[in-house]
Amino acid sequence: MGDIGGKVSKGRLVIIGGGGHAGVVLDAFQSSAHKEFLSTAAILDSKKKLQAQGAAHGLPVIGGDEVLSDAVANGFHWFVLGLGGGIDNQQREKLFAQAISAGLSPLTVIHDSAVVSPSAKLGEGTVVLPRAVINANSCLGDNVIVNTAAVVEHDCRVGDHVHIAPRACLLGGVTVGRLAFVGAGAIIRQGLALGDRAVVGCGAVVVEDVPSGAVVYGNPAKQRHL
Repeated sequence: MGDIGGKVSKGRLVIIGGGGHAGVVLDAFQSSAHKEFLSTAAILDSKKKLQAQGAAHGLPVIGGDEVLSDAVANGFHWFVLGLGGGIDNQQREKLFAQAISAGLSPLTVIHDSAVVSPSAKLGEGTVVLPRAVINANSCLGDNVIVNTAAVVEHDCRVGDHVHIAPRACLLGGVTVGRLAFVGAGAIIRQGLALGDRAVVGCGAVVVEDVPSGAVVYGNPAKQRHL
């Protein structure tokens, strides 16, 4: 995997998405031993306003998603998503797949203030943000966001393209299906399972398994309709 906490080969970096989440990801780069990536990095974003400005977060905006197919030919090697997603992570999944298909390699970004157990495993393109904690023997898939001060306790299993929002807490042995979203401040009781594309609302206290595609919120969390 490409791990910003370890040794990676040289090459230009492209950030896909130039909104607010991209700024947080770039802060994680700045805190790392590999901040030299930023000296030649660029941003892709489909927003016409950003393209007209020509820059975002101090980096050049070189076009939208259509530029991905030429990124390798233009000297780019690495990518990370600057799109934060949320309750629907399918766009993040789509962009991740497009970047891989274009020949780019995903970087795993770990903020210097985060705590990641040596026995934890992180998938490619996963982003671990300030003061987040990933404890012993947990395993995270590709393109996961562990947002600010979120906690993934021991022996958790988190699928691809999941977003764990700020201060959310997965207690020991929780399983989270792909494309799920765990809202800010939510608590998932130990040993539970969240299905694929499950959505857990902000501040929810989850005390039973959540089926695939279900939306739950409240304390205790109950299934609802958006």
